[in-house]
Amino acid sequence: MSEKIRKSDAEWRALLSPEVYRVTREKGTEAAFSGCFYACKTPGEYHCACCDAPLFRSGEKFDSGSGWPSFWQPVNDAAVSTLSDTSHGMRRTEVLCARCDAHLGHVFDDGPPPSGLRYCINSLALTLKESG
Repeated sequence: MSEKIRKSDAEWRALLSPEVYRVTREKGTEAAFSGCFYACKTPGEYHCACCDAPLFRSGEKFDSGSGWPSFWQPVNDAAVSTLSDTSHGMRRTEVLCARCDAHLGHVFDDGPPPSGLRYCINSLALTLKESG
């Protein structure tokens, strides 16, 4: 992993659109089935919308029916970090970009083999670098 990126709130606000800032820096969530990558089948690699770190590959993306892009594993174990999230009266595991601590979404243990995991990620937290 590259060196940790740390920016002030003002720096993030200047770099990101209000919607991306709300999701990634304020731990927001986009509406289900609204994100541009939910049904995307384009081959490529998904990167962090804040710092451009590689996070997920299209080959590990699957249709979970949840309304958000879902992946069964990140590009590598060091790409993301997790935190316990007990907000909204639920017990969940938050997924963060390991490089800049952007909120990406949540991970659940109801995904497909081989990992059994479902990384449920906000489209607004991602950019796609298409591959040929």
